[in-house]
Amino acid sequence: MKSVLMFTMESCPFCKEASTWMEELKKENVKYFNIDIQKIDERRQPEIANKYDYYYVPTYYVDGVKVHEGAATKDIIRKVLETASE
Repeated sequence: MKSVLMFTMESCPFCKEASTWMEELKKENVKYFNIDIQKIDERRQPEIANKYDYYYVPTYYVDGVKVHEGAATKDIIRKVLETASE
């Protein structure tokens, strides 16, 4: 399993939607349940967020590699989780 960093902002509606889909996908597929997903709020944790190259949230990094940036669909999040579970 690979680690996932999810960059978010509390006020971002796309981030909230993505978080909901991540929880749904974990319930739908047990192999996603144990993926280590660390959520980084860029305003609360700028010391971490500033080390990464992105402009839009939510942004996902899997093992340090950016795999998605910006508004996501449930299918995109599934692909992120698939990448992390490989």
